[in-house]
Amino acid sequence: MNELLSADLAIMLIEPSPTQRKIITKELQGEGILNIDFADSIADAKTQLVNNIPDLIISCLHLPDGNAADLQHHINHELSEYSIPFMLISSETRKAQLEVFKQSGVIAILPKPFNKLHLGKAINATLDILSPQELELDLYDVQDLRVLVVDDSRLARKHIRRVLTNLGVHRFSEAEDGAQAIEILQNDMFDLIVTDYNMPQVNGQELTETVRNSDEHAHIPILMVTSEANDTHLSNIMQSGVNALCDKPFEPDTVKKLIYQLLEQD
Repeated sequence: MNELLSADLAIMLIEPSPTQRKIITKELQGEGILNIDFADSIADAKTQLVNNIPDLIISCLHLPDGNAADLQHHINHELSEYSIPFMLISSETRKAQLEVFKQSGVIAILPKPFNKLHLGKAINATLDILSPQELELDLYDVQDLRVLVVDDSRLARKHIRRVLTNLGVHRFSEAEDGAQAIEILQNDMFDLIVTDYNMPQVNGQELTETVRNSDEHAHIPILMVTSEANDTHLSNIMQSGVNALCDKPFEPDTVKKLIYQLLEQD
């Protein structure tokens, strides 16, 4: 398949402020993106989405008739067949306010104001999602990789699977938390575990410790996906036996590099 370029993207920008629309449009045009449709509310966006499915939706947090979480909920449930990448632009910095987006599989959360580097990374993540490129491994056939995805968010699991499927992975099992993952591991073997940190009952760190203390599974590489930012906390997570950490949102290029490193180690 031909490589998708940023200039090929069709974007819906949802922003009620004319000034902010102009600023964001200018930045998008600087990335070569000219196919941009605009909406100024959730209702307006829903109406347009009936007949026009974009490659990417970019939305501010606060809208006249709700917020971006309401819009994303509609997209994830009513338009789930299209798997539209969703990007949030917000000046919000409080973790609790942004966590819902990190857990729902957004492609990126850009600060407001954002710079060219922020936008470039987010656009590249979108292109990675839309342009499957199989991971080439020397020690494994990527299509035979057995991957256990552990996350209490169905949407997050779906996003992780989509990223990994684009790399050529097709053999998945899913668990809603660490406790369910431990049950699955009693009967099945895996080549890789991708797990969230924050989960009920048994969290990602406790799952990792259980795996590392298991005779059958101690060797399995573990990639932990977390929105934790505290250095001390991250250090404790790494000491539990995690092989690599990846931030939420789950960036495809970063994941590709991490998985290559994990699976190609002797």
